[in-house]
Amino acid sequence: MSLDNRCGHTEVQNEQKCCDSSLPEQNHSYANMLKVLDACAEKLGVCWDDYVPLRYPERELTVSIPVEMDDGHVKVFTGYRVQHSSVRGPCKGGLRYSSDVDLDEVRTLAALMTWKCAVVNIPYGGAKGGVQCDPTKLSSQELMRITRRYTAMILPLIGPEKDIPAPDVNTNAQIMGWIMDTYSAFKGFTVPGVVTGKPVEIGGSLGREDATGRGVLFTINQIALKKGIDLNKASFAVQGFGKVGEAIARLLYQEGYRVVAISDISGGIYKEDGLDILDLSNYVKKNPSHLIEGYKAEGISSLANQELLTLGVDILVPSARENQITEDNAGDIKAKIIVEAANGPTTPEADQILNEKGITVVPDILSNAGGVVVSYLEWVQNIQYLMWDEKKVNSFLQEIMERSFQEVWEFHEQNKVPMREAAYMLALDRTIKARKIRGNFP
Repeated sequence: MSLDNRCGHTEVQNEQKCCDSSLPEQNHSYANMLKVLDACAEKLGVCWDDYVPLRYPERELTVSIPVEMDDGHVKVFTGYRVQHSSVRGPCKGGLRYSSDVDLDEVRTLAALMTWKCAVVNIPYGGAKGGVQCDPTKLSSQELMRITRRYTAMILPLIGPEKDIPAPDVNTNAQIMGWIMDTYSAFKGFTVPGVVTGKPVEIGGSLGREDATGRGVLFTINQIALKKGIDLNKASFAVQGFGKVGEAIARLLYQEGYRVVAISDISGGIYKEDGLDILDLSNYVKKNPSHLIEGYKAEGISSLANQELLTLGVDILVPSARENQITEDNAGDIKAKIIVEAANGPTTPEADQILNEKGITVVPDILSNAGGVVVSYLEWVQNIQYLMWDEKKVNSFLQEIMERSFQEVWEFHEQNKVPMREAAYMLALDRTIKARKIRGNFP
C-alpha cells in the first residue's frame, strides 16, 4: 500500500481539531495518542469527516463498586469500561486493577486496542477496563467480591458479541473465571466467550498465558532478519518482569539468546554474559513480593530502571508501564532496536529523538499484539465449541504475527515513514474503510 491524497486536511479542519473543547485532549495519555493519530491521518490524506469520529471513544462508563471487606465495613471502589470503536467487530480489551487507574489511562488503552486489532487484521474493535484499587492489599475474597460487583455494573456493555474483557495488569485467569461465572449467572447459562484468558478448565485456550511474550519473540525474529542482526550474538535488556516481561525473557533464554539485564519496580540486575532467566523466574515465583529484589547469583551487578533503558544492548524490550522512554532519556538510549512489549512505553517527543538517532522502534500495537491474537483464537474456539492443541494455537499466532509484521514493514519501506507511523496508518486506513462501508447512522 502506498500513500495517496484522497482528501487533505484543510486549515479549517486543523482549526476545528485544535479548538474542539469536547475532545478529551486535556488528558496527557490520550493527548499523546491523538498526536500520533493526527499525524498519521494527515500523512494518509484522509477526509476529516471520515476520520474525526475515531478521535472519540464510542462509550465511557464509570461505575461505583460497593464491596463488603473482610472486616465487615463497606468500601466503595471506582471502575471503568471504555469502548473506543466497534466499527470492525466486537470491542476487545483487558481489565487492570491498580491504584493508578483513571479514566484517561483506560480511554487511551482502549484506543490503542482499536489500532492493535486493526494492524493485525482481526475482527475486533478496542476496549479497556480498570478498577482503582491496590490488589496487593486485598484478600482473595475481597478481590472476588470486587470482580463480581464490577461485572454486574458493566453487564449491559459486555458479551461475546459486544465486548470481551481479558487479563491485564494485576488481573489473571482466576479473575476472568469470576467474570465469566457472574455473567453466566445473570444469563442463566454458561457463556465462556464473554472473556478470554480464563482457565483452560472452563474454556480458556492453550498457549494464552505466554501469548504476548511469544508474539514479541516472533516480532524480534522478524526485525532481526530485516536488520541483519545475528540473534545468537545479540544482547537483550528487558524492562519489566511481570507476566509479559517474564515470558519474553524466558522465551528468549530458551531460544539460547543472551538477556543481560532485567528490571522491575524493585530495581534491576545486570550480567554481561547473560542471566539465568529460569533461575530468576523460580526465585520471583517463590519470593513473597514476587519481585527480583534480593536475587543473588555469581557475576550479577545491580542497576536502576533508568540505567537499564540506556544500556548499550542490541535490542531493548520495554515491558513495564506507559511513558518510560521520554524526551528526558531518549537521547541516552544506545540500543539499536527497541521492540515495545508494554503499551505506550515511548512518548511522541521521545519517538522523534529516537528516529533522528536512527534507532528502529517496533511499535506496541504490532509487537505486543500476541495476547489479543490468542484471545481472538480463544474466542473463536468458545463460540464454535472447539478445543485446539497448543501447537495449533502457536502456529496460528506465528502466522498472524509474521504476516502483520511484513505488512507494516512493506508500508514502512514503500512510504519512508517510521514503523510506528506505518502501523498506525495501516490500522487507521482499515478502520476508516470499515466506517465508510457501514456509513453513519442515522
